[in-house]
Amino acid sequence: MRAAKLGRRQRLSLFVLLTASSWALLCVSASCAAEKILFLNSSVVEPLSNNKQTGFVDQIVKAALNRIGYDLKSIRLPAERALINANAGIDDGDLLRIGGLQKIYPNLIQVPEKIMGMEFVIFTRHASFPVSGWLSLKPWSVAIITGWKILEQNITETAELTKVKNADLLFTLLRKDRTDLIVYSRWLGLAYIKKHHLKNINILEPPLGERCMYVYLHKKHRKLVPKLAASLRRMKQDGSYQRIFEKTLSPLELKHNHD
Repeated sequence: MRAAKLGRRQRLSLFVLLTASSWALLCVSASCAAEKILFLNSSVVEPLSNNKQTGFVDQIVKAALNRIGYDLKSIRLPAERALINANAGIDDGDLLRIGGLQKIYPNLIQVPEKIMGMEFVIFTRHASFPVSGWLSLKPWSVAIITGWKILEQNITETAELTKVKNADLLFTLLRKDRTDLIVYSRWLGLAYIKKHHLKNINILEPPLGERCMYVYLHKKHRKLVPKLAASLRRMKQDGSYQRIFEKTLSPLELKHNHD
């Protein structure tokens, strides 16, 4: 009888162990299923975004998403294609754009907490003139990147306007004197000049314009919009946003000023 009771106890223990193991496996599976990734298109480059996701915007958006249970995977695409794919729902949204694009791309929702302010400035080799807004460009040949909506909307009167696909082509035009001016983001331009050791390129002040930049999500993720906005606000409040800025953008600014 004693041996029989012991056998029942062993069977009971084995049943409990197997049940616990099954629950553990289910929990692990549920945890894996809960690991969600947002695929956000990115047409911006260093120092804001790169393939390793170590740029300023990469780190900010990734950290904000992590806080609400998501991870970030950025997809490199040309500016116009990035918006088209995001609006079509092929991808989950766009990493960084000016505000108000939902008027043009109705399937995109602007996350109502800015990622950063972006200054749009003139880079030139030879020209020098007082900058007094977009109409200052009227007498000059100008180059911009296709798909940058703020530039396409505001640069409407120039001696000649050239649109190219990327920063390499943009700065090639300038270096080879095939355009008088290029209009580009201050941070992106400074990083490009530093990376490629370019000389004799100047920024004309003040900026032509400055715009707040936002993340956009496809409407299928509309429930995430307020959560992501709140997460970004918390990052600004607890100092983590500033720490990322000081690590990624601030040294570039100081280096340029020193030069």
